[in-house]
Amino acid sequence: MSAAHGLSSPIDGKSAAQGGLIPPTASGGLPFLGHLLELRRQPIALMQRVYDECGEIGEFRLANSEIVLMTGAGPAEAFFRAPDEQLDQAAAYPFMKPIFGPGVVFDLPVEQRKQTLRTRALQDKHMRRHAEVIARETEQMCDRLGPSGEIDLLDFFGELTTYTSTSTLIGPEFRDQLAPVGKEFAKAFQDLEKGTDALAYVNPYLPLPSFRRRDKARLRLVELITTILEDRKSQGMKCRDLLQVMDTVLDENGERKFSRSEITGMIIGMMLAGHHTSQGTASWALIELLRNPECSRRVVDELDDLYADGREVSHQALREIPLLEGVIKETLRLHPPLIILMRKVMYDFHYGDITIEAGKLAAVSPAVSNRLPEVFPDPHRFDIDRYSDERREDAKNPWTWIPFGAGRHKCVGSAFAVMQMKAIFSILLRRYEFEFSQPAESYVNDHSKMVVQLKQPCRVRYQRRELSDAQLSRRPAVVAAEAEAVSQRPWHVVVDLDLCQGHAVCTGEAPEIFALGQGNQLQILVEKPGPELRRRAEKAVRYCPSQALRIVEE
Repeated sequence: MSAAHGLSSPIDGKSAAQGGLIPPTASGGLPFLGHLLELRRQPIALMQRVYDECGEIGEFRLANSEIVLMTGAGPAEAFFRAPDEQLDQAAAYPFMKPIFGPGVVFDLPVEQRKQTLRTRALQDKHMRRHAEVIARETEQMCDRLGPSGEIDLLDFFGELTTYTSTSTLIGPEFRDQLAPVGKEFAKAFQDLEKGTDALAYVNPYLPLPSFRRRDKARLRLVELITTILEDRKSQGMKCRDLLQVMDTVLDENGERKFSRSEITGMIIGMMLAGHHTSQGTASWALIELLRNPECSRRVVDELDDLYADGREVSHQALREIPLLEGVIKETLRLHPPLIILMRKVMYDFHYGDITIEAGKLAAVSPAVSNRLPEVFPDPHRFDIDRYSDERREDAKNPWTWIPFGAGRHKCVGSAFAVMQMKAIFSILLRRYEFEFSQPAESYVNDHSKMVVQLKQPCRVRYQRRELSDAQLSRRPAVVAAEAEAVSQRPWHVVVDLDLCQGHAVCTGEAPEIFALGQGNQLQILVEKPGPELRRRAEKAVRYCPSQALRIVEE
């Protein structure tokens, strides 16, 4: 952290002594409500205006909450690197507590929250098996579609990602028992997400229709999960999935540690990692492909080439489709699932000569950051080549391309979400051709909720592909590229532990160099590796989901 960021220390007694300038305030706002109604109607325009009027640091108000928006690489780095004890995530999201429930995720102390949000299913050795599971689920959904028809994107991808997420993150037994009520489960989950209205900053329990549907949906999810657990008990089923583990954990008194409501809350937390992002982003990715037919042609050709030899969808194959990965990343840049990320300031927070006082909310906006023209030229254009090896606009600075956040609070399911969407489209785009069944401009987001989602209806028509003889005879191009010479200069790997989340991709790519120690803390086993390990280290750096590694030549 550079000195310019000036984070005060917890030793200061939870308050900064030196003070500083107050943040400039954006124009507009109503008595009592402040900018709340504007946030519900045009949130991205509001936050862009805050940046245009105030610069990197600017303030606006949601009812009684004062929000300080931090925009740009420097402010974002300060925001994401700040300790949890100073910028608290849970206190900033009153609309999430009724969703997760008491005693779960955002209702836990900081240390317990860190552990709850991590699951071994998101580590590299498990991720390598998920691709085949997701492909199989997608094939089964396609079999149900038939040769042609029409689907609502949000409904289709919502049901599909319910099956893929439960099967991979919780367990196949849970997924199979869920299948008869899969659509109902997905609909209840969608009603939960629609209960994230910004009016929760006034009161998350107001008698609003969306809040009533939210609470009803959560009760229904508890009923569905309870029924599954009771069926297992009555039938004497011996399941070993995560659901069963949570239901059988005992406390120090020998009593069941988690209630069915708490178990439901934990499942909701895990599902948000694999369901919401993938459902919305997959929908928008298909819309963007239809809006950009030349891009669509290139991606389908890439998939036809890769899979022409009859190979199955696998973890390794999904690493060999850079154009499809570019589609997903560009979709995330233009349509981030969360358009604002907030933290409650627990003691004064300093950036440069600005002080954000305790009690206010600090925030960054992926929707604004992801379109900064100095980082992303022609920022409103859908350009999948931004992520080519030559440009890599997402990797130049880990604090500017932030659809999943960044730092220690980057979404732990980000790598899973991208892998899941690549697996889904590897099947879907080779099986079907799609076209709009409503005006192209009618596909828009519903910004009235803090968890952004597409407005429905969002329907498309599909038709099974009829491959030409030329397409059927395609084979992957074999490129005899001359291997680059490995540098013989001494080198070492640098780890930014503020970014590392314990995915353990590096331990799979270069186990001679990396290992996970106690508490999933990354360890460097070889201080100065030899040239024979350089290629392995480069792969570890490239595929690290949190961009926590870099190679330094001496």
